[in-house]
Amino acid sequence: MPNLILSLETSSPVCSVALHQLSDGNLLGQTELRLEKSHSSHLSVLVSQLLENSQHTLQDVAAVAVSDGPGSYTGLRIGAAAAKGLCYALNIPLVAVSTLQALAQQVAAVTASAEDILFCPMLDARRMEVYSAVYTHDGQEIVAPTPLVLDSDTLAEQLAHHRLLCFGNGATKFQPLVANNPNASFLTGIEPSAMAVGALAVEAYRRGEFRDVAYYEPFYLKEVYTTTPKVK
Repeated sequence: MPNLILSLETSSPVCSVALHQLSDGNLLGQTELRLEKSHSSHLSVLVSQLLENSQHTLQDVAAVAVSDGPGSYTGLRIGAAAAKGLCYALNIPLVAVSTLQALAQQVAAVTASAEDILFCPMLDARRMEVYSAVYTHDGQEIVAPTPLVLDSDTLAEQLAHHRLLCFGNGATKFQPLVANNPNASFLTGIEPSAMAVGALAVEAYRRGEFRDVAYYEPFYLKEVYTTTPKVK
């Protein structure tokens, strides 16, 4: 009987996949590629390599989990299409996990004295804007995912009463704006990971929280603006 959940993370420049056991939540393997604009051509290769290296096949997969967003529009589209295709082909359920919540849990799991800290993932949304949210150490949502235009008053209420740990590829833009606030701290080099997506997906699977494969769309958070090329 299939007992694995395959997780895909494509919301950032890092493309990663992970494999967890559903019975006990154990991580069986993870692989990633840090190469921008490579998701469409390398995601299926990463999945194949991970399954082969862990001595499993797609027939052992009971569900596919995907990073739900927010994040890169193109990256999220690629991840959603791959996840839906696998679910259709294997006739298995789809689980979607908040990118920001997974990123927060990824950091909270390895942070000492985490109960005293609020976790603030920030993903770059260009210019002085980020996609962000705020969570407690156990994943409780304090500030819902939202696009934030960064200035010195951003998250002022949280910073006035709590220690706030910021991370993700958008956090470096916020750091100079709150450099004098002792409650603000920052971690660098933190990227979304399929490992964290999978850990939350195991819990969602057990709760029966599945998405409609036919109608699922990623959580982009903002409308995507496209332009029509000028005709010469």
